[in-house]
Parts: sequence; C-alpha cells; structure tokens
Amino acid sequence: MTEGMVLQGREVTAADVELIRALLAAHPARGRTPLSEDLCRRWGWRNARGQLKDMACRTLLLKLERAGYIRLPPRIRPSSNGLRNRRACVAPPACEPIRGALRDLQRLTNNTRFLIPGWVRVPHLASHVLGIIARRICADWRTKYGHPVHALETFVDRSRFKGTCYRAANWRRLGQTRGRTRNDRAHRIQASVKDVYLYPLVADFRRELCA
Repeated sequence: MTEGMVLQGREVTAADVELIRALLAAHPARGRTPLSEDLCRRWGWRNARGQLKDMACRTLLLKLERAGYIRLPPRIRPSSNGLRNRRACVAPPACEPIRGALRDLQRLTNNTRFLIPGWVRVPHLASHVLGIIARRICADWRTKYGHPVHALETFVDRSRFKGTCYRAANWRRLGQTRGRTRNDRAHRIQASVKDVYLYPLVADFRRELCA
C-alpha cells in the first residue's frame, strides 16, 4: 500500500495498516471488537457524543481484509448482518387471535422487522406505531449518536406484502431494488425485489441530507 485510501469516511494510510498488522501480531488471540476499540482510542475516532466509532472501525477492518491488506482473527460469534439475509419463517398462531382497542397496546421494543401478523386485529395499530416512531426518533437518535436524522427508509418485499400501512401513514414509495443486498459484493446473492419507501422528518429533507 503506497497511497492512502478513504474508508468509512476516514483516510487510512500505510502507517495505519502497519499499526493494525502490529496489533494483530502482538495480540493474536484477541477478538475483533477489542481490536476495533483499541484502534478508535489510538486514532481518537469518536462520534459527536464522544463514543467510540466501534462499528465503523469494524467495517473499515473488514474492507481492509477483503482488499488483502490484513487478516483478521476468526469471528467469535456469527455476524448479525449475515443473519439479516436469511428469510424468516412466520409460524402460525398458537393461540386465539389478538383483538382489542389501540389504547390497550402502548409498549414497543426495538425491531429489525416491522410486521403485524394477520391474527392481530387491532384497528389503526400499524399507523399508530409508525407515527410514534416518526415523532420520537429524532430525539432518540440525537441522544444516542449526537446528530439528527432527517428521513426514514424502509424496504417492503413486494412478493409477500403490499406496503399498505406505509402508504396509509404517508410514506413515499420511491421505486424498487434490483434484487440484491448490501452484502452482495460478488453479485451472487439472489434476493427478492423490494419496494423502497421514505418518510421525511423535516420539510426540506433533501437539502439537509445533501448539506
């Protein structure tokens, strides 16, 4: 490596690569997370709230490994990103259909997938949940990451769902994916085509995103 490159918004020089190689050689049994945290501290790589940019650093290390500059230690546990490409199977309900008023359902945890099964019969539940997310995510995001978020994005598998709740909640359908995933670097993963929906959180979201 003779010239620097920009990875994850950070310039990586030949000296940086040599430092990573030295740390790997000095601590061969250390996992990837301690390595990325160590690098963040050495580089002073933190977000607006002063937190280590650990996830960005791990992605940077993966890109260096794919490019052939370093060899990372084996994963201690499977990558959570890899699990996202597995198609989830929804089991049939094992109990009576859920019915009730919206006011009786006000608890929600973080989900990587938003799905209300067909046996849940609560009027306006989907729109209500999407509304709650849209109203509070800016504050939550700023509290955790130290910067705002200006729009929400989601993907709907058009072979299985129609995206009705998103349209009802005023999300905008922008187009379709090409049947690939963000991990499909070799152009081999065959994924279903998805509709792309966007929900602006600020009036001039285009200018804010391009700023």
